[in-house]
Order: sequence, then structure tokens, then C-alpha cells
Amino acid sequence: MARAFYDDPIWSWLVADPATRIERLSRVFDPMARHVHLPRGLSEVAGRDGATEAVALWDPPGTWRVPLSAQLRQALPLLRAFGRRTLAAARALSAMEARHPKRPHYYLAFLATDPPAQGHGLGGALLRSRLERCDAERMPAYLESSKEANVPYYERFGFEVTERLELPGGCPPVWLMWRDPRPADG
Repeated sequence: MARAFYDDPIWSWLVADPATRIERLSRVFDPMARHVHLPRGLSEVAGRDGATEAVALWDPPGTWRVPLSAQLRQALPLLRAFGRRTLAAARALSAMEARHPKRPHYYLAFLATDPPAQGHGLGGALLRSRLERCDAERMPAYLESSKEANVPYYERFGFEVTERLELPGGCPPVWLMWRDPRPADG
């Protein structure tokens, strides 16, 4: 995941040194996936030739908040990864949490494709897989896009921007996106 977010505006701002960014972001993404999103059971992977090249980390309705136990487990890795920007990261996360929808929904925490595999439909396949289930369950979906260039990509899957959220402390903005379930065909 760290390679997929290497050039992301927010993650690049949090870890400004390009020489250490992948290693430092791995300290964040690996435990976050392992201790928060994977146990929730909705994460999916895709790839070609048996390789894992893309991942979608989804949280089921009502479970998007990171439990205190996981926050405590991640405190030291976050401090090591973000250094002097740790407090800014916490403020940005708090601002995003304050705007998180209260209605039940599936939450796409992360969609990441390894850069050499981008453009081969892996992320789209992962999105379609979960969104089909959202539609079948009549459940909306929500995400935050930290990269403006990705907004049209998500719009192709039915997401709509609800807000461009300016984050505190000089952190780049994030686009809050919502998708209502599509009606069943027939």
C-alpha cells in the first residue's frame, strides 16, 4: 500500500522525505490493515498471475471508527512515521472523523494498487465487487479521496463529492464522496 500512496498529496505532506516515504508509510499501513481493517472481514485483494497487486479495505456499516485499543497499538508507529507532523496528522484525522456520515454505510478506508499494476482494472474490479453487494443490500458507500485526480475515477462508480474538506495545519484537502445504492435491474 505504501507504494500506491507514495505520490498522494496528504501522505506526501505527512512524510515529506521521498527517500524514506515508502518505508515510513509501511509502518502506518501494515499495522492499520492488520489490526483494524482485515479483522473486519471485508477486505479484498486482486492481482495478475497469482500476485497481490491491489487491495480494497472496507469497513462494514457502523464499524468505521478505529477502536481505542488499535489507536494505542498504532501510536508509536505513527509517531515514528510522521515525526513532527504526528499532531497535524491527528488534527486532520479528527477533522475527517467530524464530517464522517452518521447514516449506516460501507466505508472504503483504502483502495490501493501497486503502481506497475495501475491501469489494468484491478481497483475497478475490487470496487465493483463490493458496490454490487452494497446495491443488493440497499446500503450506501462512503470514501474520502485524498487525491483530486481520483475524484473522476470514483464518480464513474457512482460516487458523488459531498464536500471538499479543508484540513487544518496546512494539510492538503480531502474530497468526501458518497454513493447511494443503485436500484436493482428489472
